[in-house]
Amino acid sequence: MTQGHHNDDRRRAKRPRLTGQRLKTGKTKKDGDTERRILDGAHAVFVRRGTAGARMQEIATEAGVNQALLHYYFRNKEQLAQAAFERAAKGFMPAVVQVIASAGTLEDKVRRIIDLELDHLTRAPYLPGYIIGEVTHHPERAAQLVAAVTGLGPRELGPRVLGRLRRQIEAGVKAGAMRPMAPESFVINLLSLCIFPFAARPMIQAVLSMDDRRFGQFITRRHQDLPAFFMGALRP
Repeated sequence: MTQGHHNDDRRRAKRPRLTGQRLKTGKTKKDGDTERRILDGAHAVFVRRGTAGARMQEIATEAGVNQALLHYYFRNKEQLAQAAFERAAKGFMPAVVQVIASAGTLEDKVRRIIDLELDHLTRAPYLPGYIIGEVTHHPERAAQLVAAVTGLGPRELGPRVLGRLRRQIEAGVKAGAMRPMAPESFVINLLSLCIFPFAARPMIQAVLSMDDRRFGQFITRRHQDLPAFFMGALRP
């Protein structure tokens, strides 16, 4: 890479760029801060473009590094895409799995999951669209998503996470307090109510003539409306 190219890179970057010149000497070492910056940049680009539309040069510019250093940390786009997806997946359902498996009441779990998901997705509103798109186009990443979110393999998820929920539902049905429902449906129905407005945000805002401020107000109301709606649907 010529000095002219380095100068062009510096002019384009918003942050000071890290170069890969020392790679030829073998003295450059990987460090956590640079890797974090690359993953931050990759996340921003992949969420905007999807894996297919993302370009390594755009990721390098976003991260403030040159392509030589980008390839030093991540050999190719696929390797970087997998790392970025796993990192994003870990934030997709923050603490939700722990809540589902906890000893709290069903009503308490519903309220906590709704608050956790709506708060998190308000901070990362385009994350659901990215995750759904990646799993749709790369089905093999579904297992990666489960492992990142739960720390478990798909076969372990049911017994380890849904077992307590199943017993709580069965107890509620036996007491006549709720209608029968598979625990898988319980979780999917609840998460769908939280995630769908963000996954379909552009469509919702267009159809309902919402600007960003009104969409935020809509989500705030869902904090209040969803627990009563969901628990009401469970009652016989």
